[in-house]
Amino acid sequence: MDVSSRVLSELASREAALDAQIEAAREQAKATVDAAQAQAADIIRDAEAQVRAMQTEHEQKLAAEMQQIRQRAHAEAGAHAEQTRNRAQARLDQAVETIMRAVLP
Repeated sequence: MDVSSRVLSELASREAALDAQIEAAREQAKATVDAAQAQAADIIRDAEAQVRAMQTEHEQKLAAEMQQIRQRAHAEAGAHAEQTRNRAQARLDQAVETIMRAVLP
């Protein structure tokens, strides 16, 4: 029985050592998973910040382009209005001249 006792004692000792190794591996795996989750959270925060920055930049560029388009349209409309006024004035002058010739001998 003495041999049996030692074998059982050795087996119990090995089992305890294996249990300790398993627990250490679990703790290490948990620490690794926690670190990976923290890193993933950092990556997501950084990506979201980049998206917000890109969105803001895009909105600013879009606003600037819209302002340029408005300014060009306003300038073109002003030029078109000026041309229309000039043509109208020329026609009015021509009409006045035609009337004056018809009225005055």
